[in-house]
Amino acid sequence: MVSRSHNEIILDSINEGVFTVDMDWRITSMNRAAETIIGVGREDAVGQLCREVFHASICERRCALKRAMETDRPVMGEIIYIVDSEGERIPVKISAAVLHDEKGQVIGGVETFQDLAQVEELQKSLLEKHSLGDIVGKSPSMTSLFSILPRLAESGSTVLLQGASGTGKELFARAIHDLSPRHDGPFVAVNCGALPDSLLESELFGTVAGAFTGATSDRPGRFSAAHGGTLFLDEIGDITPALQVRLLRVLEERSFEPLGSVVPVHVDVRILAATNRDLGELVEAGLFREDLYYRIHVVELRIPSLAERREDIPLLAQTFIEKFGRLQGKDVTGLSAQALAIIMSHDYPGNVRELKNIIEHAFVLATDGPILAEHLPSYLRKDSPREPDAGDADLNLRATERAMVQRALTRHAGNRRLAARDLGIDTSSLYRKIRRLGLEKPPTDGRHRREP
Repeated sequence: MVSRSHNEIILDSINEGVFTVDMDWRITSMNRAAETIIGVGREDAVGQLCREVFHASICERRCALKRAMETDRPVMGEIIYIVDSEGERIPVKISAAVLHDEKGQVIGGVETFQDLAQVEELQKSLLEKHSLGDIVGKSPSMTSLFSILPRLAESGSTVLLQGASGTGKELFARAIHDLSPRHDGPFVAVNCGALPDSLLESELFGTVAGAFTGATSDRPGRFSAAHGGTLFLDEIGDITPALQVRLLRVLEERSFEPLGSVVPVHVDVRILAATNRDLGELVEAGLFREDLYYRIHVVELRIPSLAERREDIPLLAQTFIEKFGRLQGKDVTGLSAQALAIIMSHDYPGNVRELKNIIEHAFVLATDGPILAEHLPSYLRKDSPREPDAGDADLNLRATERAMVQRALTRHAGNRRLAARDLGIDTSSLYRKIRRLGLEKPPTDGRHRREP
């Protein structure tokens, strides 16, 4: 029996995979955990090129060992994929460093890797827990919406979805439809702000042959198409008063006459409407009919902006990363600490749609591994700090956390309870964060501020 060295015994006792290579990238040693993770014995691996054994997603372009040996600086905590002996892709977290001899000469490199398969499964179950259909969120405002959507869907009432552009109002409308007794019927969406009155009227109600020049055959409208299901009227605040009159009549009588016809058509349709405008103000200004407003305002659902649910940004970003990864066949594994700090500090006037576009932009530039700051749009990087060394990650995350807490306190005029609710934590946790992050206590505690 071949005796093993003290170092070999120690390496075989740890859970992380470890292997070393020489200057020709051939494996010189491997521990037991590495054998288990990749399914290859060390006797078969030693002497082989590391890329032929691990088949990692970064082998060809961004080899961590090569970067460490070229710069003589360690690479820390990157998440990549390797392929095991059975062809399965395994997510791993790797770190790489240079090996020196007694004289300080570089003689090779060492890499450690941790199997993240269980972590990935946990992330998937967490995503399922914090999602409803295609809607993702774990903030208090989103979990509150998730809790009432099933009851709202079951009711059959007309719902007005209010929220800024890009907050996902159509996703909520689809979720209400999918959870409702009408889920087997059609879901038909119309953007009322995208068409002039004449076209929108024919789009909604349809036309009969001869109604106008070029109308050579009957054409059913969206109300007819949504029969037995749900009609979603997006940007309803943009329709003119003339069309508001006709829409009100349809909502009251559940019947309409197609353009060019005098024969009423009866429909069974549930109406969901959405707007990014304040309809109450439009009513006061005489731009929106009060009777139509109350007809569609049976139940109001306010969709929060992304700036109001900032804690959902990492979850949303990871969802988009996984989506674009499947579509484009790339092994992009997440966000670097610097990239995360940048996207967390942005205010998102374009809301979730803007975040999705940011991740899609990053996918154009990224190849594999994490999304780096350099992959993000230039307007985000304009005021961002330099790309950090591995030791800077905690500092960047701390700075991001500090900014989030300060922003919540400022938004609520120092009201600790409302700020804590905004951050998804309890008040005692907020007090501890204020002390730990070295924040100055607000001059007032904001307790007389009315809740939003």
